[in-house]
Amino acid sequence: MELKSGKKEIVYLLTRVFEKYEKHTGQEVIRNTNRKNYEGLARVLSEISNKFPETAETLKHEIYPQDPNPRKLEYPYLKYDITGGQIKDAYNGIVANPRHFLIDACYIYLYGVGRKGFQENPVDPNLLETGGQEEDTTAVLLQTRKKYAGERRKWRSAVLILTALLIFSISGWFIAAQRWSAVRSDMKINPYQPTADEIKKLEGVWMVYIGSPQARISDSNRYHLVVTNIVDVTYKNGYFTFNRYGASFNHIGYMQYERPGVVSIHSYIKNTNGFIESPRLSLMRLDDKNSKISVISASWNFDVGNKNDIIGIREVYVKQGEGGEVEEVMNTIENSSCHCKIVRWKHEQKNIYFYLRNEKIESLTDHSLQKLLDENSILLRQPEKGIVLTSAR
Repeated sequence: MELKSGKKEIVYLLTRVFEKYEKHTGQEVIRNTNRKNYEGLARVLSEISNKFPETAETLKHEIYPQDPNPRKLEYPYLKYDITGGQIKDAYNGIVANPRHFLIDACYIYLYGVGRKGFQENPVDPNLLETGGQEEDTTAVLLQTRKKYAGERRKWRSAVLILTALLIFSISGWFIAAQRWSAVRSDMKINPYQPTADEIKKLEGVWMVYIGSPQARISDSNRYHLVVTNIVDVTYKNGYFTFNRYGASFNHIGYMQYERPGVVSIHSYIKNTNGFIESPRLSLMRLDDKNSKISVISASWNFDVGNKNDIIGIREVYVKQGEGGEVEEVMNTIENSSCHCKIVRWKHEQKNIYFYLRNEKIESLTDHSLQKLLDENSILLRQPEKGIVLTSAR
Protein backbone atom coordinates (compact mmCIF):
# COMPACT_ATOMS: atom_id res chain seq x y z
CA MET A 1 0.00 0.00 0.00
CA GLU A 2 1.26 3.44 -0.89
CA LEU A 3 2.07 6.23 1.54
CA LYS A 4 0.28 9.54 1.45
CA SER A 5 2.11 12.37 -0.26
CA GLY A 6 2.05 16.12 -0.68
CA LYS A 7 -0.01 18.21 1.72
CA LYS A 8 -1.84 15.28 3.34
CA GLU A 9 1.43 13.62 4.30
CA ILE A 10 3.36 16.64 5.62
CA VAL A 11 0.41 18.13 7.55
CA TYR A 12 -0.10 14.85 9.41
CA LEU A 13 3.63 14.41 10.03
CA LEU A 14 4.04 17.93 11.38
CA THR A 15 0.98 17.55 13.61
CA ARG A 16 2.58 14.49 15.19
CA VAL A 17 5.98 16.23 15.34
CA PHE A 18 4.41 19.19 17.21
CA GLU A 19 2.89 16.80 19.75
CA LYS A 20 6.16 14.98 20.38
CA TYR A 21 8.22 18.19 20.55
CA GLU A 22 5.79 19.80 23.04
CA LYS A 23 5.74 16.66 25.19
CA HIS A 24 9.53 16.34 25.29
CA THR A 25 10.41 20.03 25.74
CA GLY A 26 7.38 21.42 27.57
CA GLN A 27 7.33 24.29 25.04
CA GLU A 28 4.11 24.92 23.14
CA VAL A 29 4.35 25.55 19.40
CA ILE A 30 1.96 28.41 18.60
CA ARG A 31 0.51 27.41 15.24
CA ASN A 32 -0.05 30.78 13.61
CA THR A 33 1.63 32.60 10.70
CA ASN A 34 4.63 33.84 12.69
CA ARG A 35 7.60 31.77 11.50
CA LYS A 36 9.53 32.61 14.71
CA ASN A 37 7.14 30.35 16.65
CA TYR A 38 8.47 27.34 14.76
CA GLU A 39 12.19 28.14 14.99
CA GLY A 40 12.96 26.01 18.07
CA LEU A 41 11.49 22.92 16.39
CA ALA A 42 13.21 23.87 13.11
CA ARG A 43 16.60 23.79 14.82
CA VAL A 44 15.86 20.33 16.27
CA LEU A 45 14.90 18.97 12.83
CA SER A 46 17.95 20.67 11.27
CA GLU A 47 20.23 18.66 13.58
CA ILE A 48 18.80 15.58 11.84
CA SER A 49 18.73 16.91 8.26
CA ASN A 50 22.30 18.29 8.27
CA LYS A 51 23.62 14.72 8.78
CA PHE A 52 21.76 13.37 5.72
CA PRO A 53 24.82 13.20 3.42
CA GLU A 54 26.23 10.48 5.78
CA THR A 55 23.09 8.67 7.03
CA ALA A 56 21.23 7.47 3.91
CA GLU A 57 22.20 3.82 4.46
CA THR A 58 21.69 3.64 8.24
CA LEU A 59 18.47 5.68 8.44
CA LYS A 60 17.01 4.58 5.07
CA HIS A 61 16.21 7.92 3.48
CA GLU A 62 16.92 9.54 0.14
CA ILE A 63 20.52 10.23 -0.88
CA TYR A 64 21.47 13.84 -0.25
CA PRO A 65 24.79 15.07 -1.70
CA GLN A 66 27.26 17.09 0.33
CA ASP A 67 27.35 20.87 -0.14
CA PRO A 68 30.53 21.21 -2.27
CA ASN A 69 31.15 24.85 -1.41
CA PRO A 70 29.46 25.99 1.83
CA ARG A 71 29.55 29.77 2.21
CA LYS A 72 28.44 29.92 5.82
CA LEU A 73 28.67 27.26 8.51
CA GLU A 74 25.97 28.35 10.92
CA TYR A 75 22.18 28.09 11.09
CA PRO A 76 20.18 28.84 8.94
CA TYR A 77 22.67 28.97 6.03
CA LEU A 78 23.62 25.30 5.71
CA LYS A 79 22.29 23.47 2.67
CA TYR A 80 19.92 21.19 4.61
CA ASP A 81 18.85 23.62 7.32
CA ILE A 82 15.11 23.64 8.04
CA THR A 83 13.65 27.06 8.85
CA GLY A 84 10.61 28.13 10.81
CA GLY A 85 9.16 29.57 7.62
CA GLN A 86 9.38 26.19 5.82
CA ILE A 87 7.55 24.45 8.67
CA LYS A 88 4.89 27.20 8.83
CA ASP A 89 4.19 27.04 5.08
CA ALA A 90 4.11 23.25 4.96
CA TYR A 91 1.80 22.92 7.99
CA ASN A 92 -0.63 25.51 6.60
CA GLY A 93 -0.79 23.77 3.22
CA ILE A 94 0.84 26.60 1.30
CA VAL A 95 3.48 24.29 -0.21
CA ALA A 96 2.14 21.51 -2.43
CA ASN A 97 5.46 19.64 -2.62
CA PRO A 98 7.46 20.13 0.60
CA ARG A 99 11.23 19.73 0.62
CA HIS A 100 12.25 16.09 0.73
CA PHE A 101 14.72 16.61 3.55
CA LEU A 102 11.95 18.15 5.68
CA ILE A 103 9.79 15.07 5.11
CA ASP A 104 12.64 12.67 5.88
CA ALA A 105 13.57 14.64 9.00
CA CYS A 106 9.97 14.33 10.28
CA TYR A 107 9.91 10.57 9.69
CA ILE A 108 13.23 10.09 11.50
CA TYR A 109 12.14 12.33 14.40
CA LEU A 110 8.91 10.32 14.82
CA TYR A 111 9.79 6.78 13.75
CA GLY A 112 13.61 6.57 13.69
CA VAL A 113 13.84 5.94 9.93
CA GLY A 114 13.41 7.97 6.75
CA ARG A 115 10.48 7.76 4.36
CA LYS A 116 11.96 4.81 2.42
CA GLY A 117 12.54 2.84 5.60
CA PHE A 118 9.04 3.64 6.89
CA GLN A 119 7.50 2.48 3.59
CA GLU A 120 9.13 -0.93 4.08
CA ASN A 121 7.49 -1.27 7.51
CA PRO A 122 4.64 1.29 7.88
CA VAL A 123 3.93 1.36 11.63
CA ASP A 124 1.39 4.21 11.41
CA PRO A 125 -1.69 3.38 9.29
CA ASN A 126 -2.73 7.04 9.22
CA LEU A 127 0.05 7.65 6.69
CA LEU A 128 -1.31 5.07 4.23
CA GLU A 129 -3.48 5.97 1.24
CA THR A 130 -6.96 4.37 1.46
CA GLY A 131 -7.70 4.86 -2.24
CA GLY A 132 -11.43 5.31 -1.63
CA GLN A 133 -12.93 8.20 -3.57
CA GLU A 134 -16.31 7.82 -1.82
CA GLU A 135 -14.63 7.90 1.57
CA ASP A 136 -12.73 11.04 0.56
CA THR A 137 -15.92 12.72 -0.68
CA THR A 138 -17.75 11.92 2.56
CA ALA A 139 -14.92 13.33 4.59
CA VAL A 140 -15.01 16.54 2.52
CA LEU A 141 -18.76 16.90 3.06
CA LEU A 142 -18.39 16.40 6.80
CA GLN A 143 -15.62 18.96 6.94
CA THR A 144 -17.76 21.42 4.93
CA ARG A 145 -20.72 20.99 7.28
CA LYS A 146 -18.54 21.54 10.33
CA LYS A 147 -17.01 24.57 8.69
CA TYR A 148 -20.34 26.27 7.94
CA ALA A 149 -21.78 25.39 11.36
CA GLY A 150 -18.74 26.93 12.98
CA GLU A 151 -19.03 30.03 10.80
CA ARG A 152 -22.69 30.52 11.81
CA ARG A 153 -21.76 30.32 15.47
CA LYS A 154 -18.94 32.78 14.92
CA TRP A 155 -21.19 35.20 13.05
CA ARG A 156 -23.73 35.32 15.86
CA SER A 157 -21.10 36.45 18.33
CA ALA A 158 -19.10 38.61 15.88
CA VAL A 159 -21.09 41.81 16.43
CA LEU A 160 -20.75 41.60 20.21
CA ILE A 161 -17.04 40.82 19.99
CA LEU A 162 -16.34 43.65 17.54
CA THR A 163 -18.25 46.11 19.67
CA ALA A 164 -16.34 45.07 22.79
CA LEU A 165 -13.02 45.22 20.91
CA LEU A 166 -13.79 48.72 19.69
CA ILE A 167 -14.52 49.93 23.23
CA PHE A 168 -11.40 48.24 24.65
CA SER A 169 -9.22 49.54 21.80
CA ILE A 170 -10.25 53.15 22.30
CA SER A 171 -9.83 52.98 26.08
CA GLY A 172 -6.58 51.02 25.74
CA TRP A 173 -5.13 53.54 23.31
CA PHE A 174 -6.00 56.40 25.65
CA ILE A 175 -4.44 54.67 28.68
CA ALA A 176 -1.32 53.69 26.70
CA ALA A 177 -0.86 57.25 25.46
CA GLN A 178 -1.07 58.55 29.02
CA ARG A 179 1.41 55.95 30.26
CA TRP A 180 3.90 56.64 27.47
CA SER A 181 3.68 60.37 28.14
CA ALA A 182 4.41 59.73 31.84
CA VAL A 183 7.32 57.34 31.13
CA ARG A 184 8.86 59.73 28.61
CA SER A 185 8.63 62.59 31.08
CA ASP A 186 9.86 60.63 34.12
CA MET A 187 12.79 59.00 32.34
CA LYS A 188 13.65 62.03 30.17
CA ILE A 189 13.44 60.10 26.91
CA ASN A 190 14.44 62.30 23.95
CA PRO A 191 14.51 65.51 26.01
CA TYR A 192 16.28 67.36 23.18
CA GLN A 193 15.76 67.12 19.43
CA PRO A 194 19.18 67.28 17.69
CA THR A 195 19.79 69.52 14.71
CA ALA A 196 20.90 68.22 11.32
CA ASP A 197 24.48 69.29 12.11
CA GLU A 198 24.40 67.46 15.47
CA ILE A 199 23.05 64.32 13.80
CA LYS A 200 25.87 64.46 11.25
CA LYS A 201 28.49 64.80 14.01
CA LEU A 202 27.35 61.69 15.86
CA GLU A 203 26.15 59.39 13.09
CA GLY A 204 28.78 57.23 11.40
CA VAL A 205 31.62 54.84 12.19
CA TRP A 206 33.84 55.39 15.24
CA MET A 207 37.01 53.70 16.45
CA VAL A 208 36.96 53.44 20.26
CA TYR A 209 40.07 52.84 22.38
CA ILE A 210 39.46 51.29 25.83
CA GLY A 211 41.81 50.54 28.71
CA SER A 212 39.51 48.14 30.58
CA PRO A 213 41.79 45.07 30.10
CA GLN A 214 44.16 46.74 32.60
CA ALA A 215 41.63 45.92 35.35
CA ARG A 216 41.13 42.28 34.33
CA ILE A 217 42.49 40.33 37.30
CA SER A 218 42.67 37.00 35.44
CA ASP A 219 45.22 38.42 32.97
CA SER A 220 48.70 38.51 34.52
CA ASN A 221 49.98 40.46 31.48
CA ARG A 222 47.43 43.25 31.78
CA TYR A 223 49.89 46.13 32.21
CA HIS A 224 49.13 48.89 29.66
CA LEU A 225 46.72 46.74 27.68
CA VAL A 226 44.23 48.50 25.41
CA VAL A 227 41.49 47.13 23.19
CA THR A 228 39.83 48.73 20.16
CA ASN A 229 36.13 48.60 19.30
CA ILE A 230 34.24 49.68 16.19
CA VAL A 231 30.95 51.49 16.81
CA ASP A 232 28.48 51.94 13.93
CA VAL A 233 25.98 54.70 14.88
CA THR A 234 22.66 55.23 13.06
CA TYR A 235 20.14 58.04 13.60
CA LYS A 236 16.56 56.92 14.30
CA ASN A 237 13.68 59.33 14.95
CA GLY A 238 15.22 61.55 17.62
CA TYR A 239 17.79 59.12 19.03
CA PHE A 240 20.63 56.93 17.77
CA THR A 241 21.10 53.15 17.77
CA PHE A 242 24.45 51.45 17.36
CA ASN A 243 26.27 48.16 16.98
CA ARG A 244 29.54 47.95 18.86
CA TYR A 245 32.05 45.32 17.70
CA GLY A 246 34.60 44.26 20.33
CA ALA A 247 37.55 41.89 20.30
CA SER A 248 35.68 39.17 22.24
CA PHE A 249 31.97 40.08 22.14
CA ASN A 250 29.63 42.65 20.65
CA HIS A 251 27.41 45.30 22.22
CA ILE A 252 24.23 46.98 21.06
CA GLY A 253 22.60 50.08 22.46
CA TYR A 254 21.38 53.61 21.92
CA MET A 255 22.50 57.21 22.30
CA GLN A 256 20.57 60.44 22.78
CA TYR A 257 21.43 64.11 23.02
CA GLU A 258 20.67 65.34 26.54
CA ARG A 259 21.32 68.93 25.48
CA PRO A 260 23.49 70.59 22.80
CA GLY A 261 26.88 68.87 22.64
CA VAL A 262 26.18 66.36 25.45
CA VAL A 263 25.33 62.74 24.59
CA SER A 264 24.44 59.83 26.86
CA ILE A 265 25.38 56.33 25.70
CA HIS A 266 23.64 53.15 26.91
CA SER A 267 24.81 49.70 25.83
CA TYR A 268 24.79 46.05 26.84
CA ILE A 269 26.16 42.79 25.51
CA LYS A 270 24.43 41.53 22.38
CA ASN A 271 22.80 38.17 23.12
CA THR A 272 19.88 36.03 21.97
CA ASN A 273 17.92 35.74 25.22
CA GLY A 274 16.77 39.38 25.38
CA PHE A 275 18.15 39.93 28.89
CA ILE A 276 20.26 42.95 29.85
CA GLU A 277 23.83 41.74 30.38
CA SER A 278 26.73 43.95 31.55
CA PRO A 279 25.05 47.35 30.98
CA ARG A 280 27.42 50.23 30.22
CA LEU A 281 26.52 53.90 30.78
CA SER A 282 28.63 56.72 29.30
CA LEU A 283 28.68 60.48 28.84
CA MET A 284 30.20 62.18 25.81
CA ARG A 285 30.86 65.87 25.18
CA LEU A 286 31.38 66.54 21.48
CA ASP A 287 34.36 68.79 20.76
CA ASP A 288 34.80 70.42 17.35
CA LYS A 289 38.44 71.29 18.11
CA ASN A 290 39.63 67.80 18.99
CA SER A 291 39.38 64.69 16.82
CA LYS A 292 39.81 62.48 19.91
CA ILE A 293 36.65 62.57 22.05
CA SER A 294 37.22 61.42 25.63
CA VAL A 295 34.18 59.66 27.10
CA ILE A 296 33.67 58.75 30.76
CA SER A 297 31.95 55.39 31.29
CA ALA A 298 30.60 53.29 34.09
CA SER A 299 31.70 49.99 32.59
CA TRP A 300 33.02 46.52 33.47
CA ASN A 301 36.41 44.88 33.42
CA PHE A 302 34.73 41.96 31.58
CA ASP A 303 36.59 39.37 33.62
CA VAL A 304 35.36 35.83 34.24
CA GLY A 305 32.71 34.85 36.78
CA ASN A 306 32.66 36.77 40.05
CA LYS A 307 35.74 38.71 38.96
CA ASN A 308 33.62 40.67 36.49
CA ASP A 309 33.28 43.98 38.33
CA ILE A 310 32.09 47.52 37.69
CA ILE A 311 34.80 50.08 36.94
CA GLY A 312 34.98 53.72 35.96
CA ILE A 313 36.91 54.19 32.74
CA ARG A 314 37.93 56.67 30.08
CA GLU A 315 37.26 55.69 26.47
CA VAL A 316 38.57 57.61 23.47
CA TYR A 317 36.28 57.91 20.42
CA VAL A 318 37.82 58.77 17.05
CA LYS A 319 35.40 59.15 14.13
CA GLN A 320 36.37 57.29 10.97
CA GLY A 321 33.67 58.57 8.63
CA GLU A 322 30.03 58.28 7.61
CA GLY A 323 27.93 56.00 5.47
CA GLY A 324 28.73 52.57 4.13
CA GLU A 325 28.09 49.20 5.72
CA VAL A 326 29.86 47.57 8.67
CA GLU A 327 30.01 43.79 9.10
CA GLU A 328 31.99 41.18 10.99
CA VAL A 329 34.23 38.92 8.90
CA MET A 330 33.91 35.28 9.96
CA ASN A 331 35.13 31.80 8.99
CA THR A 332 38.24 32.88 7.11
CA ILE A 333 41.82 31.69 7.42
CA GLU A 334 42.81 35.21 8.43
CA ASN A 335 40.51 35.00 11.49
CA SER A 336 42.47 32.14 13.00
CA SER A 337 45.88 33.44 12.01
CA CYS A 338 45.45 36.93 13.49
CA HIS A 339 43.83 35.78 16.80
CA CYS A 340 41.49 38.75 16.62
CA LYS A 341 38.09 39.87 15.41
CA ILE A 342 38.02 41.28 11.89
CA VAL A 343 35.47 43.97 10.99
CA ARG A 344 34.98 45.17 7.42
CA TRP A 345 33.69 48.64 6.56
CA LYS A 346 32.39 48.88 2.99
CA HIS A 347 32.83 52.58 2.33
CA GLU A 348 32.87 54.49 -0.96
CA GLN A 349 33.43 51.34 -3.03
CA LYS A 350 36.37 50.31 -0.85
CA ASN A 351 36.80 47.73 1.89
CA ILE A 352 38.46 49.02 5.06
CA TYR A 353 39.47 46.36 7.60
CA PHE A 354 39.84 46.73 11.37
CA TYR A 355 41.62 44.10 13.48
CA LEU A 356 40.29 44.15 17.05
CA ARG A 357 42.48 42.64 19.76
CA ASN A 358 44.08 43.37 23.12
CA GLU A 359 47.46 45.04 22.60
CA LYS A 360 49.98 47.20 24.41
CA ILE A 361 49.30 50.95 24.62
CA GLU A 362 52.88 51.58 23.49
CA SER A 363 52.15 49.79 20.19
CA LEU A 364 49.57 52.44 19.15
CA THR A 365 50.91 54.60 16.35
CA ASP A 366 49.22 57.66 17.83
CA HIS A 367 51.35 58.21 20.96
CA SER A 368 49.02 60.91 22.27
CA LEU A 369 46.59 58.13 23.25
CA GLN A 370 49.00 56.68 25.82
CA LYS A 371 48.36 59.26 28.54
CA LEU A 372 44.63 59.07 27.95
CA LEU A 373 44.50 55.28 28.37
CA ASP A 374 47.21 54.40 30.89
CA GLU A 375 46.59 53.06 34.43
CA ASN A 376 45.44 56.51 35.61
CA SER A 377 42.35 56.23 33.41
CA ILE A 378 40.87 53.39 35.50
CA LEU A 379 38.74 53.81 38.65
CA LEU A 380 37.99 50.64 40.64
CA ARG A 381 34.62 50.21 42.35
CA GLN A 382 36.41 49.44 45.62
CA PRO A 383 39.83 51.11 46.12
CA GLU A 384 42.46 48.38 45.95
CA LYS A 385 46.13 48.21 45.12
CA GLY A 386 47.78 45.77 42.77
CA ILE A 387 44.88 45.24 40.40
CA VAL A 388 45.71 48.02 37.93
CA LEU A 389 49.45 47.59 37.45
CA THR A 390 51.63 50.69 37.49
CA SER A 391 54.63 48.90 35.97
CA ALA A 392 55.37 45.83 33.95
CA ARG A 393 56.16 42.73 35.99
